[in-house]
Amino acid sequence: MTQHIGFVSTRFAGTDGVSLESAKWAEILWHHEHVSYWFSGRSDRDPAISMEVPEAYFGHPRIQAINDAVFGRMKRSSDVTDEINALAKSLKDSLADFVDRFGIDILVVQNALCIPMNIPLGVALTNFIAEREFPTIAHHHDFYWERDRFKVNAVGDYLTMAFPPNLPSIQHVTINTPAQHDLAHRVGCSSILVPNVLDFETPPEEVDEFAADFREAIGLTPDDLMILQPTRVVPRKGIEHSIRLVAELNDPRCKLVVTHESGDEGMEYHNALSEMATNAGVDLRFASTHVGDTRDYGPKGKKIYSLWDTYHHADFITYPSLYEGFGNALLEAFYFRVPVLVNRYSIFQTDIEPRDFRVITMDGFLTKGVLEKVQRVLNDDEYRREMVDHNYAQATRFFSYAVCRRKLRALICNFTGQDEL
Repeated sequence: MTQHIGFVSTRFAGTDGVSLESAKWAEILWHHEHVSYWFSGRSDRDPAISMEVPEAYFGHPRIQAINDAVFGRMKRSSDVTDEINALAKSLKDSLADFVDRFGIDILVVQNALCIPMNIPLGVALTNFIAEREFPTIAHHHDFYWERDRFKVNAVGDYLTMAFPPNLPSIQHVTINTPAQHDLAHRVGCSSILVPNVLDFETPPEEVDEFAADFREAIGLTPDDLMILQPTRVVPRKGIEHSIRLVAELNDPRCKLVVTHESGDEGMEYHNALSEMATNAGVDLRFASTHVGDTRDYGPKGKKIYSLWDTYHHADFITYPSLYEGFGNALLEAFYFRVPVLVNRYSIFQTDIEPRDFRVITMDGFLTKGVLEKVQRVLNDDEYRREMVDHNYAQATRFFSYAVCRRKLRALICNFTGQDEL
């Protein structure tokens, strides 16, 4: 029986993890005749199947004003309380309109019930679900207790109530083992572990005419070795380790290319990296002006390439993150069959490393052994090929759409009593 699935979040747009993973879930559900609809504050989904409510977006001025008033301090005013409650009432009415307009059978809440980027939306969802006993899958990517910025706050009552709520009609989904354990310990909620996935059953297409000249566009020659850092420029990505790696390789062919910009976290880290690279004699290239969410043409016909276009040209990937909720870039390295250096962040240790992937690992610092392994991968074609082919096969077993499909089948069946996927 076809179910109408209502996806809810603050934003469904761009290439953030929540938007990407929700699109993958929807794709899997669509293939099994379920119909997906979208409720958010910002959206790039089809307007015919979407409802866009500006106050649901975490960047809306009224939401930002609330966040500024309640985080980093211990006391809130009655005016802020009234504003939270008023916005929650309005958003709850919008949710009811969304559910009724599209005949929604099951809600899938993407991260809006775990990270308090929009407190009124979390409260609205909690009240709506409780009042209607509405069947809901709450997909949790990040919890507030994992972020330093939320630890000092004046909204402990709302966090306890709604981030996440403990309600009988909600099935909770976590994306890694530590989060699963924390949810049970802190809130008393069990959860289904559904890792982030890629469509490994469908290999990537060969590089096409549009993407063929990416190296040339960023000034690389055919003989250069492109060391790709496919992340934003923020401190937790550990890009200083990538700079040191390229410096230690001491090979003028090696060029370090960083795909994303700094975003809303300022330019201080970006500038520090530039200075570090200059002092170390490393050719560091920030390619964010060439890489966007999707392919496009900029001013004067300049090509804007997608992130996935860059992987086709990478000789090696650096992923020295200090912390990740899961690690989509790591899955993408496996998907495009590119060898990768990984700093052993906690989720890698618990949920990825035990799956026997062949990656080069470091424990917070580079060693001579790590450097020698990278040099071998760059210079031994057969060793490199065996490594990346093995990783693709392992990822197909543990992080493919088939894995997600099995998990979603169980979740939907728990509501409907029918094996629907």
